[in-house]
Amino acid sequence: MALPLSLGIAIASDAPIAAGLIAAAVGGIVVGVLGGAPLQVSGPAAGLTVVVAETIHQFGWKTTCFITVAAGLLQVVFGLSRIARAALAIAPVVVHAMLAGIGVTIALQQVHVLLGGSSRSSAWENVTELPWQLLHLHGADVVAGVIVIAIIVAWRWVPARVKIVPGPLVAVLAGTVLSLVLPGEPVRIVIEGSLFDAIGLPGMPEGDWGAVVLAVLTIALIASVESLLSAVAVDKLHTGKRTNFDRELMAQGAANMTSGLLGGLPVTGVIVRSSTNVAAGARSKASAFLHGVWILVFSVALVGVVQQIPKSALAGLLIVVGVQLVKLAHIRLARRTGDLAVYAVTIAAVVLLNLLEGVLIGLALAFVLLLWRVVKVSVHAAPVTGTERWIVSIDGTCTFLALPKLTKELAKVPTGTDVLVELTVDFLDHAAYEAIHDWARQHENTGGNVEFAEIGTARMAHVFNGPPRRGRARGLLDGALGPWRERTGNVINTGIVAYHRGHAHVVRPHLDELRDRQDPHSLFLTCADSRIVPNVITNSGPGDLFTVRNVGNLIPADGSDASIEAALAFAVENLHVRNIVVCGHSSCGAMRAVLDGTPAAPGLEEWLAHARPSLARFRAAPPVALAAAAAGYDEVAQLSMVNVAVQLQTLQAHPIVSRAIAEHGLTVSGLFFDIGTARVIEITTDTIGEIVDTDHRSDQSTS
Repeated sequence: MALPLSLGIAIASDAPIAAGLIAAAVGGIVVGVLGGAPLQVSGPAAGLTVVVAETIHQFGWKTTCFITVAAGLLQVVFGLSRIARAALAIAPVVVHAMLAGIGVTIALQQVHVLLGGSSRSSAWENVTELPWQLLHLHGADVVAGVIVIAIIVAWRWVPARVKIVPGPLVAVLAGTVLSLVLPGEPVRIVIEGSLFDAIGLPGMPEGDWGAVVLAVLTIALIASVESLLSAVAVDKLHTGKRTNFDRELMAQGAANMTSGLLGGLPVTGVIVRSSTNVAAGARSKASAFLHGVWILVFSVALVGVVQQIPKSALAGLLIVVGVQLVKLAHIRLARRTGDLAVYAVTIAAVVLLNLLEGVLIGLALAFVLLLWRVVKVSVHAAPVTGTERWIVSIDGTCTFLALPKLTKELAKVPTGTDVLVELTVDFLDHAAYEAIHDWARQHENTGGNVEFAEIGTARMAHVFNGPPRRGRARGLLDGALGPWRERTGNVINTGIVAYHRGHAHVVRPHLDELRDRQDPHSLFLTCADSRIVPNVITNSGPGDLFTVRNVGNLIPADGSDASIEAALAFAVENLHVRNIVVCGHSSCGAMRAVLDGTPAAPGLEEWLAHARPSLARFRAAPPVALAAAAAGYDEVAQLSMVNVAVQLQTLQAHPIVSRAIAEHGLTVSGLFFDIGTARVIEITTDTIGEIVDTDHRSDQSTS
């Protein structure tokens, strides 16, 4: 893979042919020894072709080698500064577009070479002069180039055992052989002397140091970014040791300094060669090192063979490489993420201007798009259908930049109406707060009513607590459980205010559907303990549970409690619930009193007498108690679990429940809530068991 690609990149860069081979050997050997990316392979890269060609055209080859050395030294400084990961902050869409722009530029250049001509100095000239080149094509060059393209494209369908041999190598060999036997004489590679004769020291720049510094910075940045992005991509292809980015960047710098001193092209980590390395079964840095050794051997021992390769054959290889840099997956991703404009503008700028200017323009556009998205806010005011009530929805980042849109929408609300302002904002500055607050005060002064529902993380009450900042993202229950944590003042009133501002609008649509009738799926009988929240532990909503609570979650077997009897009859016969659930819990005060036999208040002691059957069953050591003890629960928890099992038996014997079980398939089940771990455990009349996700866990086990 590397040998023909290195030759092609040298030709495309207008550099000496041997410069590509020197860079390939140095990249493999130096980075293979010093690098921090275990399986990455380095060498001359298509991504730098355009920049190097422009640099050679402006300064000449010797000075370009000096610029390569200086760029390598700058990369070493980058690595020592521990800023390697900062290069990864470039927007991926810009990197993808940069590679695509390079691919388009290379393909436009090499089409002329494939047709028997030479590439022009700019992409625009390559396009405008293509018709003339088509009228003056050379048949032998075209045949060699087309054969190479056809073999590389078709190589993906060959058997896996054949794919061990790289397709590009087979293609270039086939194109070379055909060019020797077919009529015509294509333009071939010319290497003057041996590879060692091509080695030469760089030359110092003569004036225009500003342009030299810019070229050094450009090559250093592009080579660093391409190497680091390639390393990230290669890490995703294997499960071995991960990349040390700073070390890899220093190794790339050392390779560029060496390559420039020997008269080679700039070196980067190359994803094409690296992915081939992984696919071939590489396991260590020795693979990259040996790649450099083999390049050196071939370059010295097979110079005569290399000089038989037609330039059009390498042009065909580079056209395929260039086209492959334009990936449809990247275009689709840019379209889905709304970054298609950034992608298109970056490609156009890279092709029509140059690589550095194209990337800078792409980054600038990406930053503008990001800024617009960050400060974007949606404001919409509209009446509620069928009522005189209005809803004003404010969603996004609410800053002074939103004031024109905000005031425009608020002005639509008629005076004297009831208004719900839904604030789904993650940032609220003082200017936006004042605009909303002043409008609300004015609206109420003219006879209207304003209610706020603050859904987002930013709160109006926090505006004056300090500089504007993004609100902390709340957890699943932070807002809902906030009032429970209050220990001072009027907790109920505080909770109601918070409910109106943060949650009423959420449950309102659900409750509106239930305004005329209820349709719960379960009767949930649990303890009156304040720590048990049925809807939370069952992940249910308004209208799902018909809840009955008493001390100790007891069901008198003699039917003496009219309240329990009425609830059972109404739930089963009128509401037609499909389930009845009895839920006990840990640290239950009722069970502790029953277990200890301590006297209680007269009314409570009479009620807890209904738990004596549970205590008697517990002392008989039933399976439920044994399973609970084995799982490490204390005696109070064990009794609570036994009590649930006893209540299940009482329910199953109840006339109303037993009839519903037989006729309608009513289910009766038990639960135990462990307060300390917040876990819910299933209780049957015989044992206890963990409730698991059967879709993601097949090994259901009982404690």
